[in-house]
Amino acid sequence: MIGEINIDGIFISPLLLCLVCAFFLRMMLSALLNAAGVYRLIAQRPLFDTALFLILTGLIFYGLKLLTTP
Repeated sequence: MIGEINIDGIFISPLLLCLVCAFFLRMMLSALLNAAGVYRLIAQRPLFDTALFLILTGLIFYGLKLLTTP
């Protein structure tokens, strides 16, 4: 189990940290995919962006879990 992250006495949920990181990572990936022209092949861009955000959140949370467990 992952406990709260302590930043100068303020406890932050690890899921909140993962959500924020995934949001900024998705923004960067979205810009790259748009520049590469991949979004022309996607029929439902909002659905794709939501799925990408959730996948990134899960991967970051799983990576954080792997880093914190002994």
